[in-house]
Amino acid sequence: MLLLVTAVASTAVVAGSGAAADPPAADWAELRMCESSNRYTVNTGSGYYGAYQFDLPTWSSVGGKGYPHEAAPAEQDYRALYLYRMRGWQPWECAGMRGLQPDPDARSKRVPTYAESAYIGGGSTAPPNAMPPWPGVVYVFGDCAPALRRWQLRMNVHGYQFQGSGCYFAETERAVLALQRANGITASGKLGPKTWRAAWQGVAPKP
Repeated sequence: MLLLVTAVASTAVVAGSGAAADPPAADWAELRMCESSNRYTVNTGSGYYGAYQFDLPTWSSVGGKGYPHEAAPAEQDYRALYLYRMRGWQPWECAGMRGLQPDPDARSKRVPTYAESAYIGGGSTAPPNAMPPWPGVVYVFGDCAPALRRWQLRMNVHGYQFQGSGCYFAETERAVLALQRANGITASGKLGPKTWRAAWQGVAPKP
């Protein structure tokens, strides 16, 4: 599991134009198998989450939002590469156990792009903040659907703490109404196309 890291070093970092090397996908797959049995959604209750077993301070230190295991696989891959470029393999105990070797990009302090982390595997190569299409359904109190879970988890970027049940109950209603008011949408409590789009493209509400 990840060793506790409270913050990435304050050394200035800049976005690089491309990876000098970066570990091969096989090394990342081996790391994930050791850390989490390659399960991106794992939460054992131990304080470590997702495929790379981030703790929350470490996740936050590389720009992660919400809980790691609730993030898309591509987002977890990206944050793992980000951490690797800040600190090499050092944060992962499994890397030492499996004898993974650093390469020229380890500790380079170069902020990666999503395109650079796409090879790692496990999810879409598109940035996870891209808005998915509106599902074509207006959701109201009591509804449950996979698309509702996507909307709930997106709202965690705005400071909410959804666990992603996919069901529209009181917490979701509060978030819908707050988002509607923040974006000048009629505060109906119905999660329609305007409210869906506002979660990705609109003004953030106050949780």
